[in-house]
Amino acid sequence: MRLFKQLLGVFAVLAILAGVLMTFSYDVIKIQWVGFMGIQPSFGTQEQPLAVPARSIPVEGAAYIPGNGAPSNPVAADETSIVRGAELYSIHCAMCHGQNGEGNGTISAFLIKKKPANLTSEVVQNKNDGSLFLSISNGVFNPNNTLFPAVEFSGQMPPLSENLTVRERWDVVNFIRTLTAAAQP
Repeated sequence: MRLFKQLLGVFAVLAILAGVLMTFSYDVIKIQWVGFMGIQPSFGTQEQPLAVPARSIPVEGAAYIPGNGAPSNPVAADETSIVRGAELYSIHCAMCHGQNGEGNGTISAFLIKKKPANLTSEVVQNKNDGSLFLSISNGVFNPNNTLFPAVEFSGQMPPLSENLTVRERWDVVNFIRTLTAAAQP
């Protein structure tokens, strides 16, 4: 009889421990653990990051020096650069500008106030490479755009400097130079 009472006591303690364990494991009671990821400074979606520290140079070198005009293209427009630029264009640009660069991408139908630029147009093709590079790097801004009022970015085209390296942006510029207007029937 004594052994039976001891076994019953052990099973009761195990049942209580199992009940407490299940209560926490099935989120009946949630405990918020302090994690340093939640309390550190961070940036929201489309929020402008902090400015680059003064007198610092990016790992890949200076892309351009502000105030000195548009940079010159250091990447030769060879087949490798154009193929790489075409691949990057299809990933980052074609959704707005279209596969042929005519401004008729899948997202352009939803852009009501300002349509994406036709990259095959004479206006765009007459720009120098540095100007295209700066547009890709910094975006195209329109302060009167009310599409994103709660976000600091209120431009027509977002900056791609965080998405593409300096070399990749020059490859996209070299690819844009190969775009021509489609023949009209």
